[in-house]
Amino acid sequence: MTGASGYVGGRLVPELLGSGHAVRCMARDSGKLGDRPWSGDVQVSQADATDPNAVRRALEGVDVAYYLVHSLGLGGSFEQRDRAAARVFADGAKSAGVRRIVYLGGIVSGDPLDLSPHLRSRAEVGDILLGSGVPTAVLQAAVIIGSGSASFEMLRYLTERLPVMVTPKWVHTRIQPIAVRDVLGYLVGCATLPPAVSRRFDIGGPDILTYAAMMRRYAEVAGLPPRVIISVPLLTPRLSSLWVGLVTPVPAALARPLVESLRNEVVCSEHDISAYLADPPGGLVPVNQAIDLALRNIRDGAVATRWSSAATAGAPSDPLPSDPAWAGGSLYVDERAKIVDAQPEALWRLIEGIGGENGWYSFPAAWAARGLLDRLAGGVGLRRGRRDPGRLLVDDALDFWRVEAIEPRSLLRLRAEMKLPGQAWLELSVTRGQAGRTVYGQRAIFRPHGLMGQAYWWSLRPFHGLVFGGMLRNITATAEQAPHGPDIRARSPG
Repeated sequence: MTGASGYVGGRLVPELLGSGHAVRCMARDSGKLGDRPWSGDVQVSQADATDPNAVRRALEGVDVAYYLVHSLGLGGSFEQRDRAAARVFADGAKSAGVRRIVYLGGIVSGDPLDLSPHLRSRAEVGDILLGSGVPTAVLQAAVIIGSGSASFEMLRYLTERLPVMVTPKWVHTRIQPIAVRDVLGYLVGCATLPPAVSRRFDIGGPDILTYAAMMRRYAEVAGLPPRVIISVPLLTPRLSSLWVGLVTPVPAALARPLVESLRNEVVCSEHDISAYLADPPGGLVPVNQAIDLALRNIRDGAVATRWSSAATAGAPSDPLPSDPAWAGGSLYVDERAKIVDAQPEALWRLIEGIGGENGWYSFPAAWAARGLLDRLAGGVGLRRGRRDPGRLLVDDALDFWRVEAIEPRSLLRLRAEMKLPGQAWLELSVTRGQAGRTVYGQRAIFRPHGLMGQAYWWSLRPFHGLVFGGMLRNITATAEQAPHGPDIRARSPG
């Protein structure tokens, strides 16, 4: 399994385990999988998808290899990166004697030259894997409806926040969405396809509708007043992606290829997979039911994975606050600590529940303004929220932070993903002080890049008492007044 820390992969692993399969996960950083609920039930092989030797070692002894690698949203040429990684994986699978590859791509139809760069890249990766010499099942899906998917987040926020919408003409393009639970069912079933089967399969739900109709369906299911949608031909994909980036949590870098893909009709041309895999009892999930399932999971705090889990802005070579390579460099730290009249467990529950709807316990207007500035600069902004209301995992997105490290009941390190002239971290910790007293620790760390980085730190330094001092006071006061933290709820693939 590749992409186990991503949106689909993180949900597919427990489904495969539940079907009786032994699972090995290939990850660039094995530590990112260490706190998943299923981490103790899988093997983990550390390998970069572009390292032929490491990929081949990871595939040794594997019968079925799931390829769920995608670099969309990481900036630069995602097509080139995905092409190179797919070739490495195809060669490694053939060399290691893998019996089947399973890949999830997008529906492609019509002239390949008319496809968006995103769909053209998805098709190219499928071609590379089909040409590997290993029997390959390429599942081609349109919009995936499920709590936490990038496509669903776009749909959700556009519909909820804009009762009247002036939209591009792509809202009238026909699509065939599919519920994430049906996608998972097909992926699991592909592990048992006959060896002779090596081809593409279109997969989709029972409804074919336009994007505008899907927004109206969302409003209906969510109990919102009917939406007024006015389409105009003037909004280019770039302008559309910037607009989507401002209104939704999906940043422009990820929104643009998704928006560009919406100009292509994505409707299944066949349902041949039914000859090999039976539809689930009761049939495939209709779009209204898929939206309802996703909304229920969001309300219940049961979002198992999110699109942002796989959209890491930092490179694996980026430094950590503890790296010795920082010796001698400029490193600015705002460090604060306070004794708390609360049990360590109560303080930790509060720390792990920070962000999202719970906020940052300090000067909300300043955080909101910083998030808006980041969105205007093309960054991720503050609206990504949390995957789960009470529990964090390594590599989770948390507003404009990324969870870099967690030491349970001890340390939470967040890495900034907003646009900055440098690199920034925020560490929140729980320790025992003298006489066994609970101590809350807080460190804001900044490594400036050039003169702009220096100017950025010192221009904001006078406000640290308001922002970070306020955070210290409010977190400790809340811990002392409310010792019971948020519940950690069950997950489901909706």
